[in-house]
Amino acid sequence: MDVFLTLADELHFGRTAERLHLSQARVSQVVRKLERAIGAALFERTTRTVSLTPVGSSLREDLTHARDLFRTAIERAQAAARGTGGVLRVGFLGALGHEIRPLIEEFRSRHQNISVALVESRLSDPLGPLRAHEVDAQILWLPVTESDLTVGPVVLTEGRVLAVPAGSCMAGLGSVAWEELGGYRVADLGSLAPSYWVESLTPRRTPAGRLVKRGPTARTLQEVLALVGDGQVVSPLHQHSTRYFPYPDITYLPIRDAPAAQWALVWPSRDRNELVRAFAQVVRELRPCRAETA
Repeated sequence: MDVFLTLADELHFGRTAERLHLSQARVSQVVRKLERAIGAALFERTTRTVSLTPVGSSLREDLTHARDLFRTAIERAQAAARGTGGVLRVGFLGALGHEIRPLIEEFRSRHQNISVALVESRLSDPLGPLRAHEVDAQILWLPVTESDLTVGPVVLTEGRVLAVPAGSCMAGLGSVAWEELGGYRVADLGSLAPSYWVESLTPRRTPAGRLVKRGPTARTLQEVLALVGDGQVVSPLHQHSTRYFPYPDITYLPIRDAPAAQWALVWPSRDRNELVRAFAQVVRELRPCRAETA
């Protein structure tokens, strides 16, 4: 796994060998063995470049996720062995891991024997990590109406923007209204994300009833932004995206008639996790860590 993930990061056999203190021949041997076991090429190789194939990209994402879970499990076991309080695993989407930094720092100052692990989740499966017990709590935009989940305190309140290709006719507008989405295409987040949750950000119809088309599919915020930059879609997003993702091929336009969006701490109702409750108390005392309007 280490050889594949390092090569996927470096995209260079020589640098990969140096990082892992292996020979280039050994790196190539491990990759070929893995490709034979999978039955497909993981890398496209030319005399000048190395790039991931679609199968390789998918494997990288899955293995990165598995590696993070493994590391978190080891950290929890180490904490238990030291007799300390353990690890609080908080899931986040996009850049929310940065937005909640003041909350994390305050929690750590109050509970110095507790580690906090931030785990990124996919837009296409925002509730999966909670239900698979991969995280203890998740930061999600509202509404969340699942009967098995508890919606805790609001973490962030902010405005909404529309991400459009920088070269499009919409890019020159100072702002937009929901109605202007009619006839445009937005990214499809797939079937695992609750439809009501997705539609609270990207409605299927404008206020006047015009259809907002969906597709192609995107699993993460970065994939959504790549589709926008490529001119395939436009996408309603939350205001904080303008600070963290100021890409040259994307223009962000405030949505004039969009209500303020709220993000909240969410956790499984049946869990009695005292660390989650302690973190929720920090959120209640400090929220909002940032409040904005578009």
